[in-house]
Amino acid sequence: MNYNFDEIIDRKGTNSVKYDLCEHIFGSNDVMPLWVADMDFRTPDFIIDALKQRCEHPIFGYTMLPKTLIETFCQWTEKRHAWIIDPAWTDFVPGIVTGINMAIQTYTNPGDKIIVQPPVYPPFFNAPQLNGRHVIWNQLKEVNGRFEMDLEALEEQIDDRTTMLILSNPHNPGGRVWERDTLEQLASICYRKGVLVISDEIHADMTYVSHRHIPFASVSDEAALNSLVFMAPSKTFNIPGIIGSFAIAPNPTIYRRFHNTLLQLDLHGNLFAYKAMGTAYKQGDEWLRQMMSYVETNAQTVVAYFEKELPMVHAMMPESSFLVWIDFSRLDLKDKELKQLLVEKAKIGLNEGISFGPGGEGHQRMNIGAPRSMILEALHRISSVVK
Repeated sequence: MNYNFDEIIDRKGTNSVKYDLCEHIFGSNDVMPLWVADMDFRTPDFIIDALKQRCEHPIFGYTMLPKTLIETFCQWTEKRHAWIIDPAWTDFVPGIVTGINMAIQTYTNPGDKIIVQPPVYPPFFNAPQLNGRHVIWNQLKEVNGRFEMDLEALEEQIDDRTTMLILSNPHNPGGRVWERDTLEQLASICYRKGVLVISDEIHADMTYVSHRHIPFASVSDEAALNSLVFMAPSKTFNIPGIIGSFAIAPNPTIYRRFHNTLLQLDLHGNLFAYKAMGTAYKQGDEWLRQMMSYVETNAQTVVAYFEKELPMVHAMMPESSFLVWIDFSRLDLKDKELKQLLVEKAKIGLNEGISFGPGGEGHQRMNIGAPRSMILEALHRISSVVK
């Protein structure tokens, strides 16, 4: 079956964060929203059909987690990433950001130091701060157009109060698929220093054709003994409004502590999340292949467009996901001026780079998970106002 990713779907008036919050975020409803990280593609028909089928039963009562869901997830992960997961290591969690907050509360104490690697997804540093922890910035370096970890600086930054590192794997917003050697070195440092690694791998299934995701806990015994990994189908299959994810901890002690927090908070999923997630993992291979081919072409289009039409603006070629990190710094505009240019003149709504922490100045994050006609229109608008 061939899927149509060129379809334009009107999402206004559906309580969509991406569309219906434009007035609040950008001061205008008259912008093309290419910001918050969900896609403008139709959710796969097989997921919609499964939900419709469940709706045919007239009672939506209390629902327990299907045993088969964890098993289906483990089979998917072994097939996609060559990582054999024991279901006994695995819990359902209603959202990865929720899981990160739970991990902070479970494994750290107020006043502890938590390392993040900016520029990075804002909840990575907002969550520690909201929980009374101190954020330590281990800033990424850009080398030959790709982000690299500064592991030498990381060793020097860890002290007796440093208890956790939150990893974006693959990286958001740069789309970097971290290589095994880098993850092994990171695992070794954190294991020796007693720093627990929380690895957000929500974009794991969205790597481009020439790249392969490596789950952090799979790279070494040290990584397995000293990590908690989060995965989810929500970005992959465009179902983030049906909140559901998985926490995986090969270390039994780490698993039990997190599981106890889940029990204390009495957190569960819902029958629609269970149904959608299980269906995605059982039937999603071909849809995912076609969707990622389309998105990778979008990414190539964006990068090539700026190189040819607007060389003073540089787009980092991602290796995964539907997000592109764009460097506008050569325009010599302050961040407020850059936002005004894009919002008020180009009528484009992107994510401000400064919201991703140090290293985000002069940048914007663009969501390319949209029909190509929208992406081309956005590029034309940006080019017109910059020129």
